[in-house]
Amino acid sequence: MLKELVLKKFKEVPDTMIILGSGVNEFVNNISDSQTVSYKELFNYDTDVSIGHSGKLHLGYINSKPMLVLEGRKHYYEEVSDSDMRQMIQSFASIGVKNIVLTNACGGMNESFKPGDIMVIEDHINMMGRNPLVGKNKQSLGERFVDMSEPYDLEFRSIIESVARKENIEVQHGVYVSYIGPSYETKAEIRAFRMLGGDAVGMSTVPEVIIARHANMRVLGLSLITNMSTGVTKNKLSHKEVLEVGKQSVNKLSKLLLGFLERI
Repeated sequence: MLKELVLKKFKEVPDTMIILGSGVNEFVNNISDSQTVSYKELFNYDTDVSIGHSGKLHLGYINSKPMLVLEGRKHYYEEVSDSDMRQMIQSFASIGVKNIVLTNACGGMNESFKPGDIMVIEDHINMMGRNPLVGKNKQSLGERFVDMSEPYDLEFRSIIESVARKENIEVQHGVYVSYIGPSYETKAEIRAFRMLGGDAVGMSTVPEVIIARHANMRVLGLSLITNMSTGVTKNKLSHKEVLEVGKQSVNKLSKLLLGFLERI
């Protein structure tokens, strides 16, 4: 169904897909001539709308380029299997999508960060205790053992840097630590993650990067720092704050994404 839907809309498969994290759904206002379909219809699963994920695929144009924009994602804390986690991205990879832009809302562990900052992900540490490639390998997409020496595309990172300079947007850089959730991290866990070299922490993205790299997709990862982590801030953490900061920062993130998409 996915391939037929995409080809009916565009006549060819777009090169790029974007996954929007919590609080930045307003980016879809940049899409023109858009057609929308639910994840339920496409993949037979729902997303948790309470956390800001509408669970919709938008097929449309950004600056005249055909684009696939997805509002929301699955998380391991929703009790999904590894095969469930693989389904969405492998479906797009199977029809020929080559690039994936991943955005997320996360907590800042680096004390030089502040809420509202955008971090270009340079590398990650998987602390979920899960790997979405466990199980039968889909050999048509990639080899069993996946090289992860440079999961976040160097050229894409260079492009986003040039866009940030042009738009006069300061971006941070760092290592994203994935944590399974849904509870927030303890102060001791944050201390440990910082000792390991982490700069930001969240509950998504890393499984998607692993799946995408298995299929040889090129990856750009952008983290919106919506709050400072436990122990770095004295405030209690809430998802309401995540959504509020996301909405306040979506214009800045949109400028980066639009400039990036023009250049690839």
